[in-house]
Amino acid sequence: MTEEQSAINLEQNETIRIPKEWKEVKLQEVLTLLRNGLVKKQNKDGKGYPITRIETISDEKIDITKVGYIEHITQNEIDLYKLTEGDILFSHINSLVHIGKTAIYDGKPSALLHGMNLLILRSNKSFVFPMFLLYQLRYLRMKDLFRNIAKKAVNQASINQTELGKVGIPLPPLPEQRKIAEILGTVDKAIEKVEQAIEKADRLKKGLMQELLTKGIGHKEFKESEIGRIPKEWEVVKLGDKDVSNLIMGQSPPSSTYNKKGEGLPFLQGKAEFGEIHPTPLLYCSRPIKIAEKNDVLLSVRAPVGDVNIASLKSCIGRGLTTIRPKNNRLYYLYLFYYLIFKKRIFKSLSTGSTFKAIRRSEIENYLIPLPSLPEQQKIAEILDTVDKRRELLKVKKQIFERVKRELMNDLLTGRKRVKV
Repeated sequence: MTEEQSAINLEQNETIRIPKEWKEVKLQEVLTLLRNGLVKKQNKDGKGYPITRIETISDEKIDITKVGYIEHITQNEIDLYKLTEGDILFSHINSLVHIGKTAIYDGKPSALLHGMNLLILRSNKSFVFPMFLLYQLRYLRMKDLFRNIAKKAVNQASINQTELGKVGIPLPPLPEQRKIAEILGTVDKAIEKVEQAIEKADRLKKGLMQELLTKGIGHKEFKESEIGRIPKEWEVVKLGDKDVSNLIMGQSPPSSTYNKKGEGLPFLQGKAEFGEIHPTPLLYCSRPIKIAEKNDVLLSVRAPVGDVNIASLKSCIGRGLTTIRPKNNRLYYLYLFYYLIFKKRIFKSLSTGSTFKAIRRSEIENYLIPLPSLPEQQKIAEILDTVDKRRELLKVKKQIFERVKRELMNDLLTGRKRVKV
């Protein structure tokens, strides 16, 4: 068995063991620079030098669209605060959920200054490879170390640079660091490609909704209507018309009838349980009052107003929801689902109330929708549903890659599994 030595406490009750060839070092021992950024008035007009803000690394990469700018700056300040390739930015003042986020500067844009409320960690490259250090910091964040050492205040947490400098990390030899970073980087590139494919599918869906839900399929003649220009063959109807749908306003049963054991019907309120297409119940109700049937369209009528979903099975609905049950010979449920998503902002504008926004039943009943023939509704929905299913597959693929990455980080960054160099 390879001789090992104890390493850093990652969490309150977790100590890892590292290979004998590795060292345990403090961050401050492998950095040439650890400090806060330049404190100076910024503008958002694009005038002057670009400078980082907290939002710049909110997605754990440097987003040039989320920088500020400084007009009046000296050459000395530029020299002191200009980022160099391999610099790591660390979010040390933020809400607790975002504390410890990191991003590495890859040299783009060529002139970028280090701004306030982000720490800079500049590696001593004789001891630590910058990308390896980035992954170690992200591993420590994954293990909640930064949440544990942060000072908590109302809606904010902070880590001072002295405290951060004392954080210990396991450090393999440089060639092994580079190999570990290369492996994790390969997984990151795979995740990035999937994210790009998801973004492409999102753009495609948005474009298709705009085209199909206003112009339909293959129409050449159009007319002006109460809701704008639509194909000549389409009708305009009220959502609450008796031959179009039935509306059922939700009503919450007594809280004593709720449970998490799966007893009774799924209880939906239109908040945390809402997914993109089907809700995931968090509670169940043994004595439901108002019920949604499978394939009913669910509309959130209280905060958050305008969210739309489809009941995947018979469910109890609380007062935050309205279920819309289409008449099958007139209105196809998936067509209505996509149309209401397309017009989500309209429902937000229809909501009333000074402190608590809600939509009245009359607003839903009188809401006008375009009504193509039933076969055309089904075809429109089929096209959009195909894109959604593609997005769902991509999301599953991304989750698999992210799980693989977590497992690799657990193994490679602690030396549980060694790489050949």
